[in-house]
Amino acid sequence: MRWRSRADDGSVTAEFAVALPAVVLVLATCLAAGQVVGLQVRVQDAAAAAARQLARGDPVAAHALAARLVPGASVSGSTRGGLVCATVTAHSSGLLSALAVSAVSCALAERG
Repeated sequence: MRWRSRADDGSVTAEFAVALPAVVLVLATCLAAGQVVGLQVRVQDAAAAAARQLARGDPVAAHALAARLVPGASVSGSTRGGLVCATVTAHSSGLLSALAVSAVSCALAERG
C-alpha cells in the first residue's frame, strides 16, 4: 500500500486545470487549419470552373459559378497569350478569419 501525504491532495486537479487550455487551443487550431484546407480545395475548384467559363466567353456564368461554389469569393480574369486565367479569392472564417485563400487556374481560349 502506498501512503500519500495531505500535501498531494488536489495536485491532479491543478495539473489538469493548467493543461486543459493548452489542449483546447491545439484542438481549435487543428480544426481551423482543416477548415482552411477545405476552403483552399473549394477555391481551386471554383478557379478551374471559372477559367473554363471565361474561356468560353461567358464572364457572368464564371462569376455566378464561383459564387455558388465559394460564397463570398471574388473572381478576376486575365488573358495570357492563348490562355484565359481566373483568380478566385476568398476569406476564411472562424479562428483564422484574417487569412485570405487564393487560387489561379487557366484554360485555353476558344477561337470563334
